[in-house]
Amino acid sequence: QVQLVESGGGLVQAGGSLRLSCAASDRTFSRYLMGWFRQAPEQEREFVAAISRAGLTYYADSVKGRFTISRDNAKSTVYLQMNSLKPEDTAVYYCARSAYSETSNYSFLASEKEYIYWGQGTQVTVYS
Repeated sequence: QVQLVESGGGLVQAGGSLRLSCAASDRTFSRYLMGWFRQAPEQEREFVAAISRAGLTYYADSVKGRFTISRDNAKSTVYLQMNSLKPEDTAVYYCARSAYSETSNYSFLASEKEYIYWGQGTQVTVYS
């Protein structure tokens, strides 16, 4: 079973920054598209960002220009750098691994059903 463990969440004032990390146990981590999703209380889980095997990145409009996704294949780790945080960014953030290595189809990479392994989540709370 592939294990994904998120860390780096916490409480931060609006306008501040956090860096989330997701460590994977998968030996083939470097082959797959990785994504970040988030879920606010009483809301559906939504796509945040994704990064392909080749390092191509994709972002939801709500975070574009503020968040940056990256990966370190040698460390089997994916990161989400979050800047200029807003209260509406408050959510549990989940790391996930797709069955794809590369795709340009946004409807696929932004859909949670295309991801087959999930971490337990890390809480991010932004206060004003």
